[in-house]
Amino acid sequence: MLKNVDLTKKLDKKEGKKLLDSLDTEISALQRQARSLGIPVMIVIEGWGASGKGTMINRLIQAMDPRGFRVYSIHKATPEEDLHPYMWRFWTKIPGRGRIHIFDRSWYRKVLRDRVDHEMTADQTACGYHDINSFEQMLTVDGILILKFFLHISKKEQKKRFEHLEHSPDTSWKVTKDDWKHHRQYEEYVKVYDEMLENTDTAWAPWCVVEAEDGRYAAAKILTRVAEGLRAQIGKAEAKVAADAGMEEIAARAKNDNLPSAFQIMPLSEVKLDKSCSREEYKKKKEEYQSRLAVLHSALYKKRIPVVLAFEGWDAGGKGGAIKRLTECMDPRGYEVIPTASPNDYEKAHHYLWRFWSRMPKAGHVAIFDRSWYGRVMVERIEGFCSGTEWRRAYQEINQMEAELADFGAVVIKFWMQIDKDEQERRFLARRDNPQKSWKLTGEDWRNREKWDQYETAVNEMIVKTSTARAPWVIVEGNDKYYARIKVLKTVVEALEKRLS
Repeated sequence: MLKNVDLTKKLDKKEGKKLLDSLDTEISALQRQARSLGIPVMIVIEGWGASGKGTMINRLIQAMDPRGFRVYSIHKATPEEDLHPYMWRFWTKIPGRGRIHIFDRSWYRKVLRDRVDHEMTADQTACGYHDINSFEQMLTVDGILILKFFLHISKKEQKKRFEHLEHSPDTSWKVTKDDWKHHRQYEEYVKVYDEMLENTDTAWAPWCVVEAEDGRYAAAKILTRVAEGLRAQIGKAEAKVAADAGMEEIAARAKNDNLPSAFQIMPLSEVKLDKSCSREEYKKKKEEYQSRLAVLHSALYKKRIPVVLAFEGWDAGGKGGAIKRLTECMDPRGYEVIPTASPNDYEKAHHYLWRFWSRMPKAGHVAIFDRSWYGRVMVERIEGFCSGTEWRRAYQEINQMEAELADFGAVVIKFWMQIDKDEQERRFLARRDNPQKSWKLTGEDWRNREKWDQYETAVNEMIVKTSTARAPWVIVEGNDKYYARIKVLKTVVEALEKRLS
């Protein structure tokens, strides 16, 4: 691909100034319009060393309101970033609605410089391409505009620019030994860059290769593409309301097209809720499993293994009690319990997975989610807080996130705390009549109870579509609290022992 790029392209100074001035005016207006429509934008600038990435970013932002953008310069991962899955540091940097984030190098480092320097295997490279494409697709379908630019220069031009930078004491620091090393590897990098461009040039996030030997030409091409991208995304946003209404009408009709219940997969209907555990047996097993868990927690930290535990279930299903018995024996410096409530306005301005990615544990630590990202396919689905299109695609998005966590080495377990409707009513009434627990019962709990059948349908579908070998669902028979707590403890202990063996 790069060998066919004509690097002799230039733009006349007078013609270039006129075009760039016009583009500045247009991009300034488009930025305001995108902000008013809540359109998030990610602009990626990749390319050769000394190809002008910083210069092009500075030229691009001249036209923008500085209150509406942020520039990230991506270098080698810090020790803190290395303790998280690779894509974590980019998930935490995605823009909110109406914001523009510009990346001087990006998530492509994994399949570019890191690949050459560390000699990644073919399987590792393929996995890297897959994670990148999934990441970009997940963001674009959520409404983020991703514009990617690769600045191309010849080996001869790169050498000339390196020598020019080294000649001045003010800029010599910009050229390192690694830069010259990569210059000597120019032909090897051409192959790597070509492969990267071919494997990640997608319909939802295409690459724009920029002939960067003439600065004016490069700036004009980048600004033109940015203006085109913003115009197109603004047009999509303005048409989105009508399109969403049409999709919801189709989805509403499709509700009647479900298979009869006799032909549906309903894992909750198979759960036997008569399982129990005596108080004496409970005390004995709790002490045993908590002792083992305390030792395992220390071993996890030493071996830098992250753990993600997600608890979902019916209101009053016993999530809090199970979590408390898990944490009683753990070092509080090595775990965090994360209660998940309705997203606030700032969280709503981001992709729904953003707030969960930012809370994922670093290596050696445990994150326990009291309710989780599965709200997307349960409460948000039932209450209409997201469109049918959004919750239907969430199954694949969630599976992808959990797969990335597992690929990083994390132990991922999801618990569904199952009780029957009669037991829930009994617990609600007990809370109502207990002054110390009445705060736990809200009007929303009673309203959710009225939608039991709808939630049951959603939960069955959720479990079937998102229980995987690397991130399984464990349905906990919860009518007997003692039995439920022991099952949770046992499941976690056995999973950790297996991981550490």
